[in-house]
Amino acid sequence: MYASLTLPVRLVRSVGPERWCEVANLESRTAVVTGGGRGIGRAIALELARHGADVVVSSRTMEQLASVVAEIEAIGQSGLAVVADALDREQAKDPVRRAVERYGACDILINNVGGGAPVRGSQEAFTHDDDVFEANLALNLTSAYWTTREALPHMRDAGYGRIINIGSGYAKRSGGVLAYTAAKHGLVGFTRALAHDTAAHGITVNCLCPGWTNTALVDWEAMGRAAGISAEAAHAWRASENLQGRVLEPEELGPMAALLAAQESAGITGQVISVDGGYKV
Repeated sequence: MYASLTLPVRLVRSVGPERWCEVANLESRTAVVTGGGRGIGRAIALELARHGADVVVSSRTMEQLASVVAEIEAIGQSGLAVVADALDREQAKDPVRRAVERYGACDILINNVGGGAPVRGSQEAFTHDDDVFEANLALNLTSAYWTTREALPHMRDAGYGRIINIGSGYAKRSGGVLAYTAAKHGLVGFTRALAHDTAAHGITVNCLCPGWTNTALVDWEAMGRAAGISAEAAHAWRASENLQGRVLEPEELGPMAALLAAQESAGITGQVISVDGGYKV
C-alpha cells in the first residue's frame, strides 16, 4: 500500500520538462510573460521557447530580463526584454505593445506578475493600511486587467489567443494576507468572466495556480521568524501542506502553461488548474 502511494511522487520527479507536453506546438507563436525575470515567470518563458514560441519577458529589472532573453536565444528562439512597472497602467501595457511592434502579434499572454507590492504598512485586518491594500490589489489583479486589455484586440483580430493568469493556493482558500488573498480570488473571477466574454473569438482564458514553490518571493527566514521557528522548519511546515510533502520547483509549472498555450488546448477555458503537489486537498 505504501509503495503505491509514493509512486506519483516518483513519476513527477522522473519526468523532465523535455518529455512533458509533447503535444504543445507553439511554433510561429508570440508569447508575453509578465514578471518573467525570475522564478515561475522565467520557467514558463523558457518552456514556451522550448516549444517554439518567441517570448517577450517583462519586469522592473533589466539585468534579470537580459539573462532570461539570453537563455531563450540559446534555445533557438527570439526573445525581447521590456522593463515595465506593473503598478503603472501604461507601463503594464508596454510588453504587449512591444510584442506587436517586434513580432506582429501577441498570441499568448501569461499574467504572472504578482507578490507583495513595494508599499510598506500594516497588513493586519484591524489596522490595515489603505495604500498597502490598494497597491497589492493593483499588483496582483488590476495589472493583469491592464495587460490583458491591451492584448485582447490583437487576439480577437487573429482569431486566436491564450491568456493564462497565474493564481495561487490562496486563490481558492483563506490563509494568505488580506489584500493578496482577495486579489487572487478576484483573479479567478476575472478568468471566468473573461473566458465567457471571449470564447467566440478563439480565445481561451485559464488560471494556473501554484502552491508553495521555491522562488525568491518566498523568504523562509522571515516566515520562520514570524512563526518563532527556523527557516528549515518553516520550509518543512509548508511542504507538509500538500499531499506530496514537498515544495515544488518553478520549472514544474512550465509544462502545464505550455499545454494551455497550445492549439491543442482549445477546449480548455474558464478553468482553475493547480500544479501544487496536492495543496490542502
